[in-house]
Amino acid sequence: MKKYIDKVNTLLESFPYIREFYGKTIVIKYGGHAMVDDALQKSFAKDMVLLKLVGINPVIIHGGGPQINELLKQIGKKSEFVDGMRVTDGETMDVVEMVLVGKINKEIVNNINLAGGKAVGLSGKDGSLITAQKMYHHDSNMKEVDIGQVGTVKSINPAVLETLDHDRFIPVIAPVGVDENGATYNINADMAAGKIAESLKAEKLILLTDVEGVLLDQKLVSTLKIKKIRSLIENGQITGGMIPKANCCCDAVAGGVGKAHIIDGRVEHAVLLEIFTQAGIGTEILSD
Repeated sequence: MKKYIDKVNTLLESFPYIREFYGKTIVIKYGGHAMVDDALQKSFAKDMVLLKLVGINPVIIHGGGPQINELLKQIGKKSEFVDGMRVTDGETMDVVEMVLVGKINKEIVNNINLAGGKAVGLSGKDGSLITAQKMYHHDSNMKEVDIGQVGTVKSINPAVLETLDHDRFIPVIAPVGVDENGATYNINADMAAGKIAESLKAEKLILLTDVEGVLLDQKLVSTLKIKKIRSLIENGQITGGMIPKANCCCDAVAGGVGKAHIIDGRVEHAVLLEIFTQAGIGTEILSD
């Protein structure tokens, strides 16, 4: 009997958080190991269904870099990067769109539907969700570098997401956008997630990564504010791939998102642990 009472007590512990976030939107950037490990894929899908069942509205934006690299390799095309950004010519853009929209997106949708949810796959082209513009990258010498069909987010049209939410669907979004002339662009998934979270005035933005969160002196920092993050980046204490993630979170919070979180997607049920426990996991970013 005790084990059943323990289960009930666990449910009761989550009650204040269910009440707090009921009816709220949580934007989740899904990527890293959580997307390629079979057990984590299934647990993530169940977590999204559970959130929807208790009245929380998850919106998922996913990446797919390793899968894109693999298909490019299969067709004999070398992956090229400039400062971590994929050089995207026309042929590469076709592969990016094929992998993100045609394969990965539908796999995530299928996993959620098999777990008992109602998911719908989208790209930024659907309902003019993401209007993009070309990104002009500057190297360390401030020289302009053309990296092809890589874009930034110009605007978000949240109407299609609001319609899906009204009908109890879970949106799953591939970060491919289009400009006013119909040109297609590859957009960083973290950036897309942040801008979508801003447009929806989401309660939370959660980035799933392959690290614990923001580490300083090899120790996890549980909470940071925007000004502190900016100074840590300037001082070189936040480096590498964590810089764009931290900046994305700061921009989202400054743009009206309640909180942003960088968490370890390698942990099973990471999203639920963040939302439904007092301690949470990873690093939370707050406004000043």
